[in-house]
Amino acid sequence: MSEILTKDYSTGSVLNFGELLLRITPDAGGDWLQENNLPVFVGGAELNVATALALWDVPSKYFTALPQNGMSNQLISFLQEKDIDTSPIFFHGKRIGLYFLTKGQDLKNDALIYDRAGSAFAELTPGMVDWDKVLEGVTWFHFSAICPAISQNAAEVCKEVLEAASRKGITISVDLNYRAKLWQYGKQPIDVMPELAQYCDLIMGNIWAAERMLGVKVEELVTESGQKSLYVKEAQNSSEAIIKAFPKCKAVANTFRFTADDNTNVEYYTVLYTNDKVYLSGEHRAETIIDKVGSGDCYMAGLIYGFYNNFDPQATVDFATAAAFTKLFVNSDATNRSVEFIQEAIIK
Repeated sequence: MSEILTKDYSTGSVLNFGELLLRITPDAGGDWLQENNLPVFVGGAELNVATALALWDVPSKYFTALPQNGMSNQLISFLQEKDIDTSPIFFHGKRIGLYFLTKGQDLKNDALIYDRAGSAFAELTPGMVDWDKVLEGVTWFHFSAICPAISQNAAEVCKEVLEAASRKGITISVDLNYRAKLWQYGKQPIDVMPELAQYCDLIMGNIWAAERMLGVKVEELVTESGQKSLYVKEAQNSSEAIIKAFPKCKAVANTFRFTADDNTNVEYYTVLYTNDKVYLSGEHRAETIIDKVGSGDCYMAGLIYGFYNNFDPQATVDFATAAAFTKLFVNSDATNRSVEFIQEAIIK
């Protein structure tokens, strides 16, 4: 049995590492200009994970960098109200990162605009943070591929904290989030992510992200087929290749979400591969959804929740999939669905 399935995580906390962002959400028609009303959501991929875990009673810590000012104080109070431990937050710099996303659109859509240059997190540099102190009492560390996409310094800080976490025997997970608009400093994901993936016990994403970031080739026929059986088989092939290339990795998860451009006719299922075995979730469907943002983060939180509580692999993938699917109907970056609600949504 893999150690990731049997380890006692209850002696410590889950630390989520990433940039806190404010999501500004104008409507597509421009009514916000007439109404003087521009909705703002507090997010960031890793914060979304931290929020879900805290909601589900997993001890949840959050590391980010913020300027020392009144807005940061308000944000920290907001996170503390959600039972997130904010003590690891590092104060320096002058601004908080932003992004603009037209209401109802996907993060991959042209409606996405980043405003993160010069943020406190983007200006972190190696040697600035005492990682041994930050990682004290932590049994699980999570980050995403968004962090090293920000800048060369951010990529180097990621490696620094991963080395520190590895020295302490902390379980490490990564979400292979790909954000094309962020990789703008002369490096591509394939130049950076394999070096970071070597520290990870759990790798989550999809077969196409693994190809782009880790060099695990996807057969063209599979991409064009649209056949679930071929996708599941390719998820197994991709997972086996990842585990072979990165021996520390003991579990790989792949998500498959298909939807029309207008957010209709959604199909969602996932695959977890561990202990040389494929675990396939039920297939969730819906005619329409509310908000795509954060569903992958919720899936990652669901995986961590399952492993943290020593669920068996099938129970873990079922919970994570239901968590992600129910997030599609929440108008926020992070889920507000309880464990009980999610368990009721699991397809038996």
